Amino acid sequence: MPKLLNSTLDLSRCPHCNVDSPNLVIQDQCDTTDFRGGHHYWRLYACKRCGGVVTAKATGWDQEVIAIYPSSLDVSEDVPDRARSYLDQAINSLSAPAGAVMLAASAVDAMLKFKGLSAGSLYARIDQAVAQHLITNDMAKWAHEVRLDANDQRHADDGAPLPTQDQAQKCVDFAMALGQFLFVLPARVQRGIESAQAN
Repeated sequence: MPKLLNSTLDLSRCPHCNVDSPNLVIQDQCDTTDFRGGHHYWRLYACKRCGGVVTAKATGWDQEVIAIYPSSLDVSEDVPDRARSYLDQAINSLSAPAGAVMLAASAVDAMLKFKGLSAGSLYARIDQAVAQHLITNDMAKWAHEVRLDANDQRHADDGAPLPTQDQAQKCVDFAMALGQFLFVLPARVQRGIESAQAN
């Protein structure tokens, strides 16, 4: 982590626009005290590309940053490797919305295949996931929207408008939610059960 004394914040990506090596320049700073008397030192940085503000916190002006708000999107290690790789790439390419949509759809596809749903179209596998109670009906409705957007891009449909960054973010949000639902939460529950049994 960078130190708070720097006039720029050294992050690999902007948490707002996901641009690589963002130019995050200091805008303001303050220090606060909590009810126990602990001091917190804050600096606000603005991304020169998107204008988004990032707040960094440390235990002193010359100390290493201990927290950044908003934090960047990180894909859990509980998500299978292939799906996690696609999802990481989708997050990292949000500034290129068409690519992010295709990568998010590929992540969804990889998650369903990992669950044994590999026959037929993605549309059919989403319906199979509902039938097997892997996802809810509402999640399937959301998934079909992601799938259709991705197909428009993959087949270069001249009649379909290019996706916006907001639409790409919604696709990534769905893929992240699906990963949480199918893999992260079950793994967390299993670790909780194992921890409870060990005590």
